[in-house]
Amino acid sequence: MWRYIKWGFRITVLLVVGLFLHYTLPQHDIVRVVNTYQERQDLGDWTRIFWSTPDDQASGLMNRDVQFIQAIGADGKPMVYRNEDTGWNWPPYFKFDTANLQTEADDLKSTAEAPRWAMVTHYGWRNLYFSTFPNAISIRPVDGPDVTVIPWFNIIFFVILAIVLLVLRRMWLQFRERMIDPVAQDVAEAWDGVEDRGEAAAQRARGFWGRIKAWFGTFKGRPRR
Repeated sequence: MWRYIKWGFRITVLLVVGLFLHYTLPQHDIVRVVNTYQERQDLGDWTRIFWSTPDDQASGLMNRDVQFIQAIGADGKPMVYRNEDTGWNWPPYFKFDTANLQTEADDLKSTAEAPRWAMVTHYGWRNLYFSTFPNAISIRPVDGPDVTVIPWFNIIFFVILAIVLLVLRRMWLQFRERMIDPVAQDVAEAWDGVEDRGEAAAQRARGFWGRIKAWFGTFKGRPRR
C-alpha cells in the first residue's frame, strides 16, 4: 500500500509540474491574422488566475478592457489570443508593449485569398469552456505556413533544468551518505544493542525465576513428619 501511495504522490507532483511548465513556457504558432479587437472582460470569478495583473490597480479591478488577436492556424483551425502586458509579475516575460504588438498584428492582417503568415509567440491555454486565452508575447512575419520553428528557449531551459536536477540529486546523495546513513546505522546498532541487552536480561530473569522455582520445588517432595 505504501508503495502505491509513493508512486501516486510522485505522479501527482510530476503532473502538476508538467502542467505548470506547459502553461508558462513560450509556445509558437504559425497563423494568419484575420482581425484585432478590444472587449470588456469580467474578472470576478476563479478564472481571474488566467488573466494578467500587470500593475497594482489591475489586481483590484473586477473588469477591464482587453485587446484580442483573432487568427487562423496553418491547419485551418481558429485561434484567439489576448494581448496583455505582464509587467513585473509572473510569468516573467516583462512585456510592456501591448500597444505596439496590437499595431503589428493589425499590420499583418490578411485574407485567405492573399495570406500573410506570422509566428505568434505566446504562453497559456485556450479553453472554450472557461473562456481562457493564451497571451501573445510577440508576433513577426514568416515566409509561409510550413516554416520550421526551433524552440531554443525551451531547449536551453530544459537542459539547464536537467543539469540543476542532476546537481541537486548528487548533493542529496552525498548528504545522505555523510549525514543520514551514519545516523541510521548508529540507530540500528543502538537498537541491536538494546535488543541484545533485552535478551540477556530476559535470560537472566528466566534463570532467576528458574532458580526460585527450583527452590520451591525442593519443598514438594519432603515427607510430612
